[in-house]
Amino acid sequence: MSEQTPNKPAAPQPVTNVAARRKWMLLLVIVFVAAAIAYAVHWYVHGRHFEYSDDAYVTADIVQITPQVAGTVVAIAVNETDAVRAGEVVVRLDSTNAQVALCEAEAQLGQTVREVRTLYAANSSLAATVAQHKAELDQAREDMAKAQADFVRRQNLAGTGAVSQEEVQHAQTAVAAARSNVAAFTAALNTAEQQLISNQALTGGTTVRDHPRVLAAAAKVQQAYLDLQRGAILSPVDGYVGKRSVQLGQRVAIGAPLMTIIPLKQIWVDANYKEAQLRRIRIGQTVALTADVYGDKVDYHGRVAGIGSGTGAAFALLPAQNATGNWIKVVQRVPVRIALDPKEVAEHPLRVGMSMEATVDLSQQGGAVLADAATQRVAAQTGVYNVAGHEAETLIDKIISANLGEHVAPVAKG
Repeated sequence: MSEQTPNKPAAPQPVTNVAARRKWMLLLVIVFVAAAIAYAVHWYVHGRHFEYSDDAYVTADIVQITPQVAGTVVAIAVNETDAVRAGEVVVRLDSTNAQVALCEAEAQLGQTVREVRTLYAANSSLAATVAQHKAELDQAREDMAKAQADFVRRQNLAGTGAVSQEEVQHAQTAVAAARSNVAAFTAALNTAEQQLISNQALTGGTTVRDHPRVLAAAAKVQQAYLDLQRGAILSPVDGYVGKRSVQLGQRVAIGAPLMTIIPLKQIWVDANYKEAQLRRIRIGQTVALTADVYGDKVDYHGRVAGIGSGTGAAFALLPAQNATGNWIKVVQRVPVRIALDPKEVAEHPLRVGMSMEATVDLSQQGGAVLADAATQRVAAQTGVYNVAGHEAETLIDKIISANLGEHVAPVAKG
């Protein structure tokens, strides 16, 4: 019986596995190198001209509604999320006391106008009195001159016996009486002239309308009228009610926060970029943005409106004290303000605080790093409070005209 020789394993197998592994490793290295080169080329050609940040949020002015006068809330016109227009009444306060104060101020203004009219009328009366006293004084002086001449003539004739001594004494008495009359009329004239000067000092250089007393009374009417109108609290801007804290029957003080109104059509984005990313960011550069609420389906186009003057940590309630011994360096971020296209915001509304992704195009380097303050501008303004002032002036003018005897139309009270 012959013995069978067992088959031996093939020797070249391990060599084949090592070669295949080396082949795959080389292929992976080539792929990684190609990817690195492609990324480097993409960064050099395209990527280095953009700065990206996902630390960006929608921001807007949060308008705080506060009363200008104290009072009790009797009506609330809006709720949270409601839309309001500039000049629309949002809260109304009880106006009873303000109405009473206005009526009192109106009566006081009318009384003051009449009293001042009396001052101007007294000028003519006092001037006539002065003229009368002057005429009387002139007549008294003439009478005294005649009495003195008569006395001298009689005194000369007394030596010849043509007149008696009694007639001479009567003539002397007449001179004394005439002199007394002159002194009395002189004193009366001086008194009348002083009264005229005093009265003219109260009225000189003015009319009844611009007399200081009338202006002071008119100011009280204006203040009372404004207090009455301010019982209706207006919205200074177009927007949406954010947070309402006021309730019916609440007694509110001047400056107490009642609600907030957010003008969502005038929003912007604050994108927080790292310090190293700010090197080439300039005002005026274009920005591409996307919002998490819409995703990549909606693109927003903005521009850099300004760069913050400090990091977020510098303006924190408790700024970091870097001089302490346990200091750890943290990369700081600076807010960059990005203005949005109003049309795009109107088509796809955003809300305050929503997350955004912002990519700044750095290809344009002609802009400034800091804003230019050479031109005068107004960041925000409202004219809803000017109407009450004009209405108060109209009311004052009608009250003065009525008390001056001029014909005026009836005054419509608010």
